[in-house]
Amino acid sequence: MKSYMEERAVELAKYIIDKKATVRVAAKKFGISKSTVHKDVTERLVNISPGLANEVRIILEENKAERHIRGGQATKSKYHGNSAKVS
Repeated sequence: MKSYMEERAVELAKYIIDKKATVRVAAKKFGISKSTVHKDVTERLVNISPGLANEVRIILEENKAERHIRGGQATKSKYHGNSAKVS
């Protein structure tokens, strides 16, 4: 594996752990695709630093468990202004 990929995977992992960031947020911050972030932290990182990979996995599982809540909040705020106009 190329060293810049390894460095990126580690930097992504540290960012996700420090900020408890989602894959989407990390992708935007680093200017790469969500697929690349996911591949880096779930596949590449295991070979580089298994302990770090495990920490990231825990954060990603938490984010996945909470995403329906965040989605509901986003929908509520999106339509909150519209429902007030209709009434």
